[in-house]
Amino acid sequence: MYEYSQECLETFLKKQGQLFDEPVAETLEEAEEFLEDCMAVVVDSLKEVRAYLEESGMDVSGLSSRELEETPEVFALEDGTYLIVEA
Repeated sequence: MYEYSQECLETFLKKQGQLFDEPVAETLEEAEEFLEDCMAVVVDSLKEVRAYLEESGMDVSGLSSRELEETPEVFALEDGTYLIVEA
């Protein structure tokens, strides 16, 4: 089981609307359960975001770093890492 930081959970709760039409979690506990269920990952850089999404079958070769960061599945965290949530 992956451990998500407090910041990660709070960011997901606040910004989940960028990926989902309706909230999928309302509390930190629900957010953690949801992220665990969909096997969300945290990576250290946009380079790792690109590699992860490519491995998942998404064509991101033509995306700039900014476009990659604005992909709905990618949540930028304040510590410089990125949460990736595949819906």
